[in-house]
Amino acid sequence: MKIKILQKKGEKLVFLLDGTTPAFANALRRIMISEIPTLAIEWVDFHENSSALFDEMIAHRLGLIPLKFEPEKINFMDKCKCGGKGCPLCQVVFVIDKKGPCTVYSKDMKSSNKDVMPTSPNFPIVELLENQELRLEAVAVLGRGKEHAKWQAANAAYQYFPEVAVKDSKCDLKKVIKKCPKGLLEIKGSRLVISDPVQCDLCEACMGDGCIEVKGNESKFIFRVESVSGLKPEYIVKKSVQILREKAEEFKKQINKI
Repeated sequence: MKIKILQKKGEKLVFLLDGTTPAFANALRRIMISEIPTLAIEWVDFHENSSALFDEMIAHRLGLIPLKFEPEKINFMDKCKCGGKGCPLCQVVFVIDKKGPCTVYSKDMKSSNKDVMPTSPNFPIVELLENQELRLEAVAVLGRGKEHAKWQAANAAYQYFPEVAVKDSKCDLKKVIKKCPKGLLEIKGSRLVISDPVQCDLCEACMGDGCIEVKGNESKFIFRVESVSGLKPEYIVKKSVQILREKAEEFKKQINKI
């Protein structure tokens, strides 16, 4: 099995996974989406809310704000040495105290942990008019995407690696090249190749006259991972591999008991 980074920019990562099966690729994808621990607001205690929005609506918005944090420094509550009572090692408290007229943004969330903050200061939460006020305390804890979408670490998807083969040696390759809507086909030497496999979506528009065949290699995958949490995409990929390994080891232990 081989991995090659194709693109890396900000919260997005594109890599090539070669020499495996669709089942393995899909297992990684599902873990990236649903099993990577992330931090999100779980409880909100309102002291004052005279805005136009109900408490529940503001709490929902707060829960969906992605938070930057150091994964090694935050514990799950049930695994923390406080015994689940809540402490700085398993909880982060945010305070909002604003009076209108103004718009309350994520930058107005004051954190009890200097290393934990929203991924952007510009997420709008609520607009306050004259004499309106918002005072609250919100508690963030670790969770997983399979429990609630607010803990989803990333959007992850893959596609088969596209490969082109000439079926008729007498066909006019120059005409075939022009049929690609994205202009991805080109001739290198005497071979017809796809210049940028990442952009090819296997639309088959170039296969109209049957001269060539473009199909996906089922042992080679182009993965796209975009972080929607405070975690870096490369961390999400590495963590998903670790979790999959742990699941396989646990399965092996259970099998040995039979």
